[in-house]
Amino acid sequence: EVQLQASGGGLVQAGGSLRLSCAASGFTFDDYAIGWFRQAPGKEREGVSCISTFYGSTYYKDSVKGRFTISSDNAKNTVYLQMNSLKPEDTAVYYCAIISGGYYCTPYGLGPIYEYNDWGQGTQVTVSS
Repeated sequence: EVQLQASGGGLVQAGGSLRLSCAASGFTFDDYAIGWFRQAPGKEREGVSCISTFYGSTYYKDSVKGRFTISSDNAKNTVYLQMNSLKPEDTAVYYCAIISGGYYCTPYGLGPIYEYNDWGQGTQVTVSS
């Protein structure tokens, strides 16, 4: 059974940093795209970043480029999202999700959200101004 456990969220002041973790179990990191998504109150869920465990390619939403960094530790089956210079508009529940096929994650996008079929429970990130 695939399980994803997101953690690391919290309350931080604008300009601060957080590191989110997505611990995966039930599969091995051979050829997947692992994405981070977020959903703010009243807004649709949006893709923030992804990493291909096979190709190593990464993607970042324009608004987080230069501030967020995604990485993976394949030995630990864990993906991280380092978030620096946080802004109030980054406030949301952050989710990690996977899709079979690392080719879904390219520097230009992370593929359609509906294709991601396994999701973690979400972790709240709140950035105060």
